[in-house]
Amino acid sequence: MKQNSHLNHVFWLIIACVFVSSSGALGKFIDMPTPVIIWFRAGLAALCLFIFCIIKKISLKIERGRDRSTFLLAGFFMGAHWITYFYALKLSNVAIGMLSLFTFPVIVALLEPLFSKVKFDPIHVLLGVLVLVGIYILSPELNLENNTLQGILFGILSAVCYALRILILKGHVARYNPTMLMFYQAAIITIILVPVLFFMDSTNITTQYPYIILLALLTTAIGHTLFVNSLKYFKASTASIIGSSQPIFGIIIAFFFLNEIPTLNTFVGGSLILITVIIESLRSKT
Repeated sequence: MKQNSHLNHVFWLIIACVFVSSSGALGKFIDMPTPVIIWFRAGLAALCLFIFCIIKKISLKIERGRDRSTFLLAGFFMGAHWITYFYALKLSNVAIGMLSLFTFPVIVALLEPLFSKVKFDPIHVLLGVLVLVGIYILSPELNLENNTLQGILFGILSAVCYALRILILKGHVARYNPTMLMFYQAAIITIILVPVLFFMDSTNITTQYPYIILLALLTTAIGHTLFVNSLKYFKASTASIIGSSQPIFGIIIAFFFLNEIPTLNTFVGGSLILITVIIESLRSKT
């Protein structure tokens, strides 16, 4: 029975990874300005998460006044992460956009000593160099006018924003329900991005809303909630290693639905990036 329960948890963690990885193909496919896509994504996700919190009686109360500024900052970086990630997808392709984003675990490891009492570990410099080599292999040419290189740079910027969001929220995960934290971040992003509706074209929503709903519900509300919930049953390192499969799932989805075929450089550079993520995950067992 215990074995069946474990397999069930593994199954739902993999399902969560598949759902979250669908963001790559959807972000590339949806035909609207990126900030507008993110506004709809955040708004619909916030609504779903709010309803879920009410049904499950999850408290939305912010216990300490100083936590409000932390939530606001985390929401800002989450929004910046989503926007820069979608720019990376549109400038390059799903494979390069997702692989560039997955430099974030090593970025977290490098930045963590600045946010906590964790001592700097020199091996993180080596892992950082391996990631840079992987990025170099991904790059077709070191020319800032090249769309693929621009996509890689936006992907790395997205990874930095995501890493900062993780480090900012790290001390609050134990105090607050993860779904509640996700709700506030989505709500903050929705409020911050309201101005884009007044100067960016959102008329395509009439044809794009099915994909926006998939992005908000399947990818964001359900996928992220399932992934966070899995942390109850796995070590953070185990969840991170399985989570490293997201670019692989994303590439497979893009192959079938967008007919994107990764190059040999993408496979080699991407493998090097994912290997460093797995190494860091194994080293940081909790």
